[in-house]
Amino acid sequence: MNLTDIAALRLANQQILNTRFTDPAELVAWMGAVQSQDFAMAKWALGMRLKKATDASVEQAIDAGGIIRTHIMRPTWHFVAKEDVRWIMDLTAPHVYKLAGTMYRQLKLDDAVFKITNDLIGKLLADGAELTREEVIAEVNRAGIETDNLRATHIMFQAELDKIICNGARRGKKFTYALFDKKVPASAPLKREEALAALARRYFISHGPATVQDFAWWSGLSLTDSKFGFEAVRAEFEAANVDGREYLFTAMAELPKVNGKAILVPAFDEITIGYADRSAAMDEAVAQNPESGGGIFKPVVMVKGKVMAAWRRTEKKDAVHIELSRLAKLPVAAENSLEAAGSAYARFIGKKNVVLQ
Repeated sequence: MNLTDIAALRLANQQILNTRFTDPAELVAWMGAVQSQDFAMAKWALGMRLKKATDASVEQAIDAGGIIRTHIMRPTWHFVAKEDVRWIMDLTAPHVYKLAGTMYRQLKLDDAVFKITNDLIGKLLADGAELTREEVIAEVNRAGIETDNLRATHIMFQAELDKIICNGARRGKKFTYALFDKKVPASAPLKREEALAALARRYFISHGPATVQDFAWWSGLSLTDSKFGFEAVRAEFEAANVDGREYLFTAMAELPKVNGKAILVPAFDEITIGYADRSAAMDEAVAQNPESGGGIFKPVVMVKGKVMAAWRRTEKKDAVHIELSRLAKLPVAAENSLEAAGSAYARFIGKKNVVLQ
């Protein structure tokens, strides 16, 4: 096995190549979690892994509650299937809370304050109301707890970690919060060892081939915990040593065949951000080029699982304009397929035409 093989297998396991999914919530469950702080890009991250999805159909699945959007694992937004969010939050929230500790102390936020704000926010949403952050924080202020933007952000953040709130349906362009217990079904808790194994299994099935260091990065867990999960499921997977690193992955009869067509990949996509080591997705020269955004912070064009360009979009009434920044020489087949790749994205967001620049 080499880095080219790893890239091909990841495209298949991440459902970018020959997806089997039509339902957004089932896809998210397969992935374990999908980073989603850039909401528009995160919807495309699901859309490009689904058959015949649209921006509207993905958002409808989120609003319907099958997909929960909350802060979990690494301290950023993720999509998580509603059936999984409780046990994953139980597993990862204590570590995320520790990471936030320094900021909490600077902002003079502690468990006593969070007890008050959590109780208040829970009562506000108890009747099924879905409120914007501004509406929630206004009530917090009326209760005598002063907030600036940063303090408000962390009060809401901790309410997510404590399973008081999660996303509600969008109100126009405004995001709302709902009571966690109203949207997420009750379930029996998993023992910590079971949860570590379950999360590792989900990761290596959907993201493999990957290393224990990749899993530690993706999950936000300590390397010790990650190694426990890794070892707990090791026997369920094939293993290969590449450049001194051990990779776990699901056995396949043969390597997937990857065509040379270009794919428009969103910013913060799991195909790049899901790994601590991104050498399978980017040559060193591309990784070092500021225009690549490290393959994470900017939308990128991938060919056979390799980052070859960056892209940015400007939406017009009936068309989307896509500006390309080439980071490496694209093969002829990839160049010839760029318009089709742009058209696929245009259809997803409901535009009739694409203009490449």
